[in-house]
Amino acid sequence: MTSPRIEVHDDAATLATSVAGELLSRLADAQAAGHVPQIALTGGTIADAVHREVARRTADAEVDWSRVVVWWGDERFVAPDDPERNAGQARAAFLDTVGVDPANVHEMPSTADAGTVEDAAAAYSATMREHGSGEFEVVMLGVGPDGHVASLFPGSPALDVDDRIAVGVTDSPKPPPQRVSLTFAALNRSRSVWFLVSGDAKAQAVARAVGGADRHDIPAAGVSGQEETLWFLDRASASAL
Repeated sequence: MTSPRIEVHDDAATLATSVAGELLSRLADAQAAGHVPQIALTGGTIADAVHREVARRTADAEVDWSRVVVWWGDERFVAPDDPERNAGQARAAFLDTVGVDPANVHEMPSTADAGTVEDAAAAYSATMREHGSGEFEVVMLGVGPDGHVASLFPGSPALDVDDRIAVGVTDSPKPPPQRVSLTFAALNRSRSVWFLVSGDAKAQAVARAVGGADRHDIPAAGVSGQEETLWFLDRASASAL
C-alpha cells in the first residue's frame, strides 16, 4: 500500500475547488500521454460540490471528455429515477453538460435493469470486464463516520470478497439497505485513490484510517492507490490527526 498524502483545506468549498482542479489536471495529463483515462465517481455532498466545480471549470481545461470513461464505486439499488442515485446526481451536476460520450458512462444497474441486487453486481462486473481497462486513473471515495467507503461497511461479509469485481449488499446500515459496491480488489486497481472528507463527525474515522486500522473495523483503511493515496480534508475532518 502507498503511504497516504494529506491535504487540509479551510472548508468544504475550498476542498471541492482543489479536487476539481486536480481532477481536470490529471485527466488532461493522462490524455496528453495517449491514455483514455477511466475514473470511478462517488456520491455525497462533497462529491456533488466537486462535480459542479468540474462543470464550471471544464471550459478552461484541456480535457476531452469524450475520451474519459466513467464508473461508480457504489450505487443504491433503487429505481433508475430515484433522486438518491449517485449516477443521477453526477449527471445533473456535470456529466450531461461536459461532453462525455454516453457509451463511456457505465452506471450500476437499477431495479429496472436487474431482478436482484446480486444480479446487478454480476452484471456490473461483466460490464467492467468488457469495457474496463483493468486500472482506474482515479478512484474517488467518500468516508462515513463509521469509516465505510463505497458500500463496504464495518463487519460486512463483503469486506472479505476478493474474487469478484462487485458485490450486492443487502444489509446496509444506511438506507436503502440494498446497494451494489465495488470490492476492495476492484477499488485498489487504481493509480490514484482520493478520499474526499468533510465535517468533524468523520474526524475519528479519518484518523483511524490514516493510522492503518483494520479494514474490518474501518473499511477506508483497506483502499490504497497503486501510485498514490490522497486525503482531501477540511479542517474539521482533519481535527483528530
